[in-house]
Amino acid sequence: MIQPNLSGSANGHARSYYAASAGSLPGYPSLEGQPSADVCVIGGGFTGVNTAIELARRGLSVILLEARRIGWGASGRNGGQLIRGIGHEVTGFARYVGQEGVKYLEQAGIDSVEVVRQRISEHAIDCDLRWGFCELANTPAQFAAFQAEQDSLVRLGYRHPTRLVAPQDMQQVVASSAYAGGLVDMGSGHLHPLKLVLGEARLAASLGVRIFEQSPVLELTHGDSVKVRCATGTVTAGHLVLACNAHLEDLEPRLSGKVLPAGSYIITTEPLAEARARQLIPDNLALCDQKVGLDYYRLTADRRLLFGGACHYSGRDPADIAGYMRPKMLKVFPQLQDVAIDFQWGGKIGITANRFPQVGRLSQYPNVYYAQGYSGHGLNVTHWTARLLAEAIHAGHSRGLDVFSGVPHMTFPGGPALRAPLLALGMLWHRMREMLG
Repeated sequence: MIQPNLSGSANGHARSYYAASAGSLPGYPSLEGQPSADVCVIGGGFTGVNTAIELARRGLSVILLEARRIGWGASGRNGGQLIRGIGHEVTGFARYVGQEGVKYLEQAGIDSVEVVRQRISEHAIDCDLRWGFCELANTPAQFAAFQAEQDSLVRLGYRHPTRLVAPQDMQQVVASSAYAGGLVDMGSGHLHPLKLVLGEARLAASLGVRIFEQSPVLELTHGDSVKVRCATGTVTAGHLVLACNAHLEDLEPRLSGKVLPAGSYIITTEPLAEARARQLIPDNLALCDQKVGLDYYRLTADRRLLFGGACHYSGRDPADIAGYMRPKMLKVFPQLQDVAIDFQWGGKIGITANRFPQVGRLSQYPNVYYAQGYSGHGLNVTHWTARLLAEAIHAGHSRGLDVFSGVPHMTFPGGPALRAPLLALGMLWHRMREMLG
């Protein structure tokens, strides 16, 4: 039986619904001694674990270091929505990567979901995977744009069924009057992210990857080989992959200044009766709206409503996440007024100024690679960028990595102290436009 809990931590993980329902949470040892490897990967989320898998499959020796637990960060806490797409709008990057580059990115947004699908299927990872997703229009103009999006998918040869849902038919997909239409996509879906990343870590270990938890990195020494110092040991490796995303901090300031760690929050209700759950979301879809501060939600395997969103850029988490998120849930589903909240949690996600992930290698240190800043599209894109990083390290070149690297990224102004307030001001401007538009 899953015990509700609204605070604290569980075995080193946030005390989330995911941690409570993931089953056993096997641990890995802390780093000791002076091991060496072809590649050292820092970060035990989807990026780091999948990069390790891809490298090991190419015959390279890999050590993976995680400061806390595998899946401790956004990879094990997110909304669990497996949705096609790389970022918010890739066509705007044509001036940097050309039309062929844009075509590559559009296709990668689709193919990245297939990478996850294949990994789960090939290795029988039990992670509550369900197919079906609906984009929700908040305005008639957004619904009109869904037609162009559907046409674009046809042009790309998208092989999964899609359908537009008119405003008057929205009760077919969600029991809410809040929306002006929707676009259903049966090639996207939802899953239990912590179960997935833990299953992938087991796969990595079976391939020979040496995984060390509770091993925060204290210092990097660069050169032909990189030395990665932790409190109780030092790794020497020919290549380094930084896969820390929102938690990179001072380890590499040239990268951490380009990503804003923003707070994202989720609540989960008590289990709903089968009939009530079916009435709420009849086809058990994942759903996400189009607001600047978007809402996303879905049903869990045991019929709870998992409801998230509300990015915070202030650097301060709400004192009561359930109290903060519940009114947002009730605005969508006022009929859930009598339903208890069993779990509340939050964590940091990496936001970039252009909402496009940052993937490449450091110009100062060509044996140091990185991927970060997924801006809410991390579940699929992490698996794709992991493949690109492994290609580049193994073969010395990756066309996909070149395309991603071709998109420039600004450093947030003002340093750590002013970075969040400046972005919060910018987001307020976008929300005002949204309200007036």
